[in-house]
Amino acid sequence: MKDAAEKAVSEITSAVQAEQDYDGHYSYCFENSLSTDVSMILLLHSFTNDASTVQSLCTRLASLQHAEGWWSLYHDEKGNLSATIEASFALLYAGFYKKESQEIQKAFHFIRAKGGLRRSHSMTKIILAIYGEYEWPHVFHLPVHISLLPPASPLSFYDFSSYARVHMAPILLMSDIKFRILKPGIPDFHTLNNRTVEDGSDPRSPQLLSHIKRKILNLAGAPEQLYWTARKRLESYMIDRIESDGTLYSYTSSTVYMIYALLSCGYKESHPVIQQAISGLRTHLFPLKEGYHMQNSPSAIWDTALAAHALALPPSSKAGCTKALSFLLQHQQYRYGDWVMGAPSLLPGGWGFSKSNSIHPDIDDTTAALRALTPFLKSHPSLTNHYTRGLNWVLGLQNEDGGWPAFEKGKTNPLLRYVPMDGAEHAALDPSTADLTGRTLEFLCADGGLKSDHPSVKKAVHWLTDHQEKDGSWYGRWGVCFIYGTWAALTGMAAAGKTTAHPAVLKAAEWLMSIQNTDGGWGESCRSDQNGTYTPLGTSTPSQTAWALDALLSVYKKRTPVIDQGVSSLLKQLKNDDWSTRYPTGAGLPGNFYIHYHSYNAIWPLIALKKYLQMDE
Repeated sequence: MKDAAEKAVSEITSAVQAEQDYDGHYSYCFENSLSTDVSMILLLHSFTNDASTVQSLCTRLASLQHAEGWWSLYHDEKGNLSATIEASFALLYAGFYKKESQEIQKAFHFIRAKGGLRRSHSMTKIILAIYGEYEWPHVFHLPVHISLLPPASPLSFYDFSSYARVHMAPILLMSDIKFRILKPGIPDFHTLNNRTVEDGSDPRSPQLLSHIKRKILNLAGAPEQLYWTARKRLESYMIDRIESDGTLYSYTSSTVYMIYALLSCGYKESHPVIQQAISGLRTHLFPLKEGYHMQNSPSAIWDTALAAHALALPPSSKAGCTKALSFLLQHQQYRYGDWVMGAPSLLPGGWGFSKSNSIHPDIDDTTAALRALTPFLKSHPSLTNHYTRGLNWVLGLQNEDGGWPAFEKGKTNPLLRYVPMDGAEHAALDPSTADLTGRTLEFLCADGGLKSDHPSVKKAVHWLTDHQEKDGSWYGRWGVCFIYGTWAALTGMAAAGKTTAHPAVLKAAEWLMSIQNTDGGWGESCRSDQNGTYTPLGTSTPSQTAWALDALLSVYKKRTPVIDQGVSSLLKQLKNDDWSTRYPTGAGLPGNFYIHYHSYNAIWPLIALKKYLQMDE
């Protein structure tokens, strides 16, 4: 086993090093759900003459259709209504298929059988509304005046998470005037609507809308003046957050919405802001075997930080480290972002997810970057200031409850659960989560030098203990799902000095071992985040197996029969090339957005195997 593990480490190391680009970053695809492909097809076909890129995107999108006519977001999903609606709409609009084609007719049959457009996700309805195929009032509507409510009010625009705000601002502008694109060749989807009574919103949403309207009446000023001020504020909110490449917060989804919203504000298609945004979006295209894929946010910082850390673990490989560190240092952020509202005395110093990201740092990327810098602090004293700035930023973003959010402190207003949009609880809020808290705790104790009696460490351990599921697992917000959360929590608890003598640690370790597959590996379905409970995939995946192994190795600190079986399974999985190695194990929005990080099948196994080789038998 040892020889096989050492051989695998060597092979993975060489493969990772081969992915390093000229500027030092490691180039992997951030392959997400097909909504971004659809958005780019619609955008390019509407506003450019780039038929070649549209054709490539369409070719790949069409290749993902199943024989039964539907598209899905992951292997064990037998058809996704929203994905099928979006894909067929884009392929028809771009002229890739005709309405009479067998592929489209099969898709239409599936859409009707699943209840038609009214049963689709809010984000799908928004796309259709932009192109005149769905009515805006039935999609999403909050008054634009919400942008004028002060942050101190019981509810304001700034109560939404930063991720939600950059999407809401353009959506509010469009829904306010029922904006629609007028272009030739838009396919008629009204026959797929079958709408009787619009449903899907929380019954308490009307109460939320009434609350907002009451607060708006208290605003001083003439109604018309307030209305135009509100629209202008939303427009400025977008413009002020455009990155140097023209994208909004480096996200494809928010940038696409911004382009349509600016058109709704009277901008011409030729306006430099719109043209630069389209140009910036082109840099998100990633060539795959079947054709282009449109990444929602290229993962250069994340992948580089993880790869540099994995390569530096013993037995370390120094090749490319200097360039990787230089790349990371160039992308540390020194501008104030929206996070400062929750931490006004905190200096900037975090990292974001994408290369163009300069004002939207997050906890996970920052701890990953700092972890990559840690081994070089003694030999490179010049890194100390960068490290200290980043460490202080992480500590300053800890929530009052002891956990860590993704982007901002204190975005937990319970009223936002009732926003009339699917998945509002996940998209609108940015609460403490087990995965972010656990991973941050591991960094602070294993790399940041904090001891178990440090106040931040004690608060984090308490939060994790308090939020453990009854079966011993933890729910992970940004990965799939309970394996992800449990791995992060256990590695954090172990780094903080908690052993199996701690009830939470023992219970979690026993839970992980109880869900081990018969082949020795681990695998969890994307359905877990929709079911709210662990749902086995029935097949092992490399990243989830590596997470489970990393957690158990952190807890037991030696090789055990369960761990040996897991390593044996992982070594076999690394030789596979099938759906299980392409299964999405990253998560964005339950039931709607999942990610297959192409880096994960290399980086996490490399970390787990290296840790395994350091353990005694």
